[in-house]
Amino acid sequence: MTQETIAAIATPPGSGGIGIIRISGPDALKVVSGLFGRNDSRAEANLSLESHRMVHGYIFEAASGFVIDEVMLVAMLAPRSYTAEDVVEIQSHSGPFVMKTILNQVLLKGARLAEPGEFTKRAFLNNRIDLTQAEAVADIINARTAGSLKIAASQNTGALRALIEDARTGLIAFLAQVESAIDFPDETEQLISHDQGAATLDRVIAVCQKALQQYEDAHFLRDGVKLVICGAPNVGKSSLMNRLLETERAIVTSVPGTTRDLIEDNVNINGIPFLISDTAGMHQTDDLVEKIGIEKAKTHIQEADLVLFMKEAGAVNFEKEFISVVPPGKKVIVVINKTDLLKTDDVPALPETFETIPWVGISALENRGIDELRKMITRETVENLENTSSIVPNLRHKLALERAVQRLNDAKHGLEVNREEETLAIDIRNGADYLGQITGDTAGIDILDTIFKNFCIGK
Repeated sequence: MTQETIAAIATPPGSGGIGIIRISGPDALKVVSGLFGRNDSRAEANLSLESHRMVHGYIFEAASGFVIDEVMLVAMLAPRSYTAEDVVEIQSHSGPFVMKTILNQVLLKGARLAEPGEFTKRAFLNNRIDLTQAEAVADIINARTAGSLKIAASQNTGALRALIEDARTGLIAFLAQVESAIDFPDETEQLISHDQGAATLDRVIAVCQKALQQYEDAHFLRDGVKLVICGAPNVGKSSLMNRLLETERAIVTSVPGTTRDLIEDNVNINGIPFLISDTAGMHQTDDLVEKIGIEKAKTHIQEADLVLFMKEAGAVNFEKEFISVVPPGKKVIVVINKTDLLKTDDVPALPETFETIPWVGISALENRGIDELRKMITRETVENLENTSSIVPNLRHKLALERAVQRLNDAKHGLEVNREEETLAIDIRNGADYLGQITGDTAGIDILDTIFKNFCIGK
């Protein structure tokens, strides 16, 4: 355990019913002694608290004895606390000034201000949680839908850790056999079971590939779906974005080229988080600003999970434009806008080359067909979701899993061609290390710093 005691405000900025100042470390009780008293006459110099029992009292200014606030205080003594250290939480009124005043008194008593995510980092370093559970804490805080919360909650209970640890344990057992054969080359055949080793590698590779597929199928529940609206100028892209957001986010005029830069916003559609981008109209232009906007639009289309390609009702021969805008293999919905301008309600059929592409007719101006478009967007997004496990890796996990699979495939090939045990051991060890990066067993300090610096202070 660390020897430093840290403190921070653990509740969001702003006024509310209760605010929490969290203190963690070996001197947590000592820091509160001289600041807290059970009555409003004086602070207690040598505070003694029963673990996990709430106590009513007052926080005093140490120098003057002035009462700062009436509070509830709870001590959670090691190892039965969030950080597995001695933790004291002061529950005060949540006015920003009163909380800062209490925190300043705590810092004057010897605690230092916690860094972002340092409480959770200590929980990890003290082996109370693994790295996947630490990341799940941030995911729970940032969850925007029921689906993303379900994934984060499952990860927080250790489901992903259990999966990875089971796979890694088998690898390490096989690695021990290979390394024994290195030490005792005359007994290689007795020490290494090729069939058993191949079965172990196949099982771990299958576990990794299944997890990778689960990432592809459902990572958007955590990260959000990148939805890009594209098409020629003045086809109604900004109007559609405003309809989907149900607010006037983008400027709408009859002047082509109004949207020159990318406009982005978040929206929840049928329980799924989306990041919607309204792009500049795709056309030939000599305007430098428009050219930059169009290049940015092309980049976002390339990176999109789903593209809404818009055309006006009655437009013909737009196959060439579609091919030039939408990359091959990209998931796309063709949106035929301005159906209110048609003489009948029948939207002209799309060309035969588009018969396999989903499409819908709408009028963004009159808000017609928007609900049907929302349903289609949802359907195209969640088509592979029904059988997805609640264990869904994040992008960091995905990259580690891909590297593990590559190394384990190398090991499997080495086993098949009777490659020397030293090379085989390197591949197996690297595969196990990549899996260990997911749980934190082999994660370097750079990985830890990257993860925890994105936390808020106080968590």
